[in-house]
Amino acid sequence: MNKKNKSEEINEMIPEEQVLDEKREEQDLEPDANEQEEEMKSIEEQLQEDLQKEKDKFLRLFAEFENYKKRTTKERMDLFKTAGQEVMSALLPIMDDFDRALKEISKSTDKELFKGVDLISNKLKETLKSKGLQEIITKEGDAFDAEVHDAITQIPAPNKKLKGKIIDVVEKGFKLGDKIIRHPKVVVGN
Repeated sequence: MNKKNKSEEINEMIPEEQVLDEKREEQDLEPDANEQEEEMKSIEEQLQEDLQKEKDKFLRLFAEFENYKKRTTKERMDLFKTAGQEVMSALLPIMDDFDRALKEISKSTDKELFKGVDLISNKLKETLKSKGLQEIITKEGDAFDAEVHDAITQIPAPNKKLKGKIIDVVEKGFKLGDKIIRHPKVVVGN
């Protein structure tokens, strides 16, 4: 019996040691659980930061795209406004020729010829005006503006009031929309 008692005691001790080992493992696991919880928090914080970065990146990209759309729309509108600029510029000398012809025909006695040429001239001007062409109104005595006018020469002013002002308009100026396509050529008094 003695042998049985000893082996029973050994068998009984093993479970106690297992219980102690399990308790040690649980205690070892508790710090691991804390570490895991801290690690989970840091992972969550990291994910939040990454999410915030991605949101910021998305917002910047969206804003950049909106600016691109606005810019291309504006460029397209400007292109439509000035699409016929080359054609308009090519027709301006013809308008000048009509003005010179009308000036000379008005000196003749044939009034029907004058009416016919004037009718054609007005039709051309109205057609171009409907397409956005506008004459830059410049007259004698206006202040010279280098941004708008093209001074071809300076002459002594006939009176003090015309010093630095426009004395004569040699060639009319025109703009298409807001863009000047031909500056008026003027003579300035000095």
